[in-house]
Amino acid sequence: MPAILTVDDSRAVRTIVGKQVKELGFEVLEAEDGVQGLAVLAESQVDLVLLDVTMPNMDGPTMLQKMREAGNKTPVIMLTSESKRSIVAGAMKQGINDYILKPFKPEELRTKVLSVLQGEPGGVDSLVQPEAAPAAASAGGEPPAAGPNASGNRFVDVLLVDDMDNVHKKLRAMLPPHLSMNAFTSAQQALSAARERVYRVVLVDTEIPDVNSSVLAQQVRVLQPHAAMVALTLRTANDASTEVKDLGFDSVLFKPFRPETIDDFMLRYFDNQDFLLVEDNVLSLAAFSGKADRVERFYGRLHAVFPEALEKVAAACYDDVVLDLGQPPGEADRLAKFVLAVAAKSKEFGMTLCLVGPEGAKKALGGFTETQELRFFPSVDAARTGAA
Repeated sequence: MPAILTVDDSRAVRTIVGKQVKELGFEVLEAEDGVQGLAVLAESQVDLVLLDVTMPNMDGPTMLQKMREAGNKTPVIMLTSESKRSIVAGAMKQGINDYILKPFKPEELRTKVLSVLQGEPGGVDSLVQPEAAPAAASAGGEPPAAGPNASGNRFVDVLLVDDMDNVHKKLRAMLPPHLSMNAFTSAQQALSAARERVYRVVLVDTEIPDVNSSVLAQQVRVLQPHAAMVALTLRTANDASTEVKDLGFDSVLFKPFRPETIDDFMLRYFDNQDFLLVEDNVLSLAAFSGKADRVERFYGRLHAVFPEALEKVAAACYDDVVLDLGQPPGEADRLAKFVLAVAAKSKEFGMTLCLVGPEGAKKALGGFTETQELRFFPSVDAARTGAA
């Protein structure tokens, strides 16, 4: 009987996974973290590992690395939350077969498990060729604008499609050096690259001669289903944000580029990879390490992303949601407004909000009548058990 190992610190997730796997006729082995997972692999022969990303003692990526270093080539499907999706690119390099976003539907889990065990196409590896071909050149014969190792890497941060070379140069100059980028002037070159590599963000100009940008975006999306699709358009365009979404894009980046818009772009797709983590019913804020002038952007982004995070928690049928504040910026009024917004939205979903954070955050919120009565706990474990 084929055996499947589920490695997750959440008992609820292991129970869900175990139920679905057993219904498929497979034996189930369990581990609460990477340390236990490696111990199970050392003692038992398994056919597939379902591996969570965030766990205590040893997380999923570390366990995966140690497996591969030891020569263990057991297929792996990684379980990750939306906020941790970016980790998948790194995991691909170590040889995962597919991944599933949490919370997931039982039928999605069953389909992917069967697909990997039966060796069917459709996982992450089907998005790229076994060996990446050299990067296509731009129309002028020059290699594409790129960051470190972009030309030889299957996993590239940004794919830019714009018929003007100067746009390539401007964007490359304004992006941080550590981000890799491929830039092309033709749709054909871009599609060829999209067949060979995996991109995190795809930028397509809406005014390319003889090219229907909407159709091009749809073609690239088929090849890059996990990438964010961003339209490039002039700032003078009327209601461009709505128009580009009607054309199938996720968002818009205006030209000419400005430092503040590039900053927003970075915050949305890169700097905030772990901006608001969602694990089970816990929402954790990433530590704020920016300058004072970024505090407003920090809270603005939090206000934009938390409703979707709460919706995922509610969809998993939790009665309580835990908000771990970490070390938030020291502006009490902004913190209070954010916490009140989360509390109100939680109530809409029928959930009660529990707060976790340092004594300073508790004191700051205690200075406002509206937030004084919210339940505050010293740790996530205490919040989950209701212990003061």
